[in-house]
Order: sequence, then structure tokens, then C-alpha cells
Amino acid sequence: MSNHIVEIDQLSQQIQKRNILDNISLTIEQGEIFGLLGPSGSGKTTLVKTIAGISRCTSGSVSVFNQQMPSKRVISQIGYMAQADALYEDMTALDNVNFFSELYGVHKKRKKERIEEVFTLVELTEHRKRFVHTFSGGMKRRLSLAIALLHEPALLILDEPTVGIDPLLRRSFWKEFQRLKESGVSILITTHVMDEAEHCDRLGFIRDGKCTASGSPHELKEAANAQTIEDAFLYFGGAPCESSPS
Repeated sequence: MSNHIVEIDQLSQQIQKRNILDNISLTIEQGEIFGLLGPSGSGKTTLVKTIAGISRCTSGSVSVFNQQMPSKRVISQIGYMAQADALYEDMTALDNVNFFSELYGVHKKRKKERIEEVFTLVELTEHRKRFVHTFSGGMKRRLSLAIALLHEPALLILDEPTVGIDPLLRRSFWKEFQRLKESGVSILITTHVMDEAEHCDRLGFIRDGKCTASGSPHELKEAANAQTIEDAFLYFGGAPCESSPS
């Protein structure tokens, strides 16, 4: 039995004979933050959707908690935050959180306390009774993160979670990610922001559906004889990403 939380073996995904993912093999361990770094259109979102069991691979395999994906057995252990916010905009933020807490099966004795915790984390407590259609894009991202965290998943899959988030809140998010990691939660996060990549324990560089390199930030910079992650990414056949959001 594998000790990997996530194991991706020679994964390929084709759409209309075009390779969206091309022979990717990666693993994610318990209690680590694994970052997928690559420009828009590189295949990051397709890869995380396949890991989460939303998409099926054309060839190869993906296992999560030793279950071949997609598998209903592990859905309750995964928290998934999509790149596009999956929210009910004609409902309030609190109604959304209540709905998803029921969907995820949050225990009634834990539910009220947990809702308070996630609203506090994403700094939406004062806005909980507002309708979601009145939220800014950044507020919607914050609510989506709160929902992904609701059921205290063992694996958190976050697709560019800090897009549209101001720098101070972004920093607090990363503190929470580090705290979750220390508690044993595994986190898979996609980004195209270089300073976020530095916070990951390990990285996979994604370009044109291929994983061009993987390892810790230190290992990748050392292998590329580079001073920065951006230089290492370029060395391994990447394209320029963002250094930091303004």
C-alpha cells in the first residue's frame, strides 16, 4: 500500500486529439504544501480537476488515499476550491455556507463553531448576511475558500486561491495554509505567482501540459544554478509568470 496521499502515474488527458496533459507523474505526501506553477493555459486546472475526481484521464492513473479516482469513497476527505467560484449568488454568504455544510455532512455539534471559524478566517463575518451577487470578486474568492475548508478535509485542493485577494489577507491565508500543513493536512495549490511558490514544500513546473521538473524550491534552484524560482522555471522550459500581485 502506498504512503502517498496523492499518486499520479503517467497521466495524460486528450481533448479532440490535443494533449492537455502529457504523461505526468507526481506524488503528494501527507502534511506538505505542493505547488503547481505555470502560466495560464499550461494544464494546471485540468490536472487538479482530475485529482479531485471531476475529470477523467485518457490514460495513466490518479489515486487519492489509495483509491483510484474518481472515487466516492474519498470525496468527504477532499476540500476543493475551483478557479471559478461555485457559489449561489441569489443567496447570502451564510446561506451558502449552511448549504455546503449540510452537503459535506458537517456534524451538527460542530457546525455552528466551524461556520464561525471559517468566516473569521476569510474576514467575512460582518458580510455574512449579504447576498453573494453584491460581493466583489475578491470577496467571492474568500467565501469559496471558507466553503472548501468547512468540513476540515485531509486534502485541500486550491486552484489559484489568492487571485483578487489583497496582499495583507493573502498573507493571512498563507499563514493558515502553513498551520493546516503542520496539523497534517496535505495541500495542493496552483499558482502563477513566484513568491507564493517559495512558500511550498515542493513544486511541479507545468508547461504545455507537461511537468518539466519537480522538487523543493531549493532543489530546483540548485539544479538550475538559479537564484530565484522564476529563473529556475525558465531554465526548465517554462515561460515568465508573475513575481507578485500589486
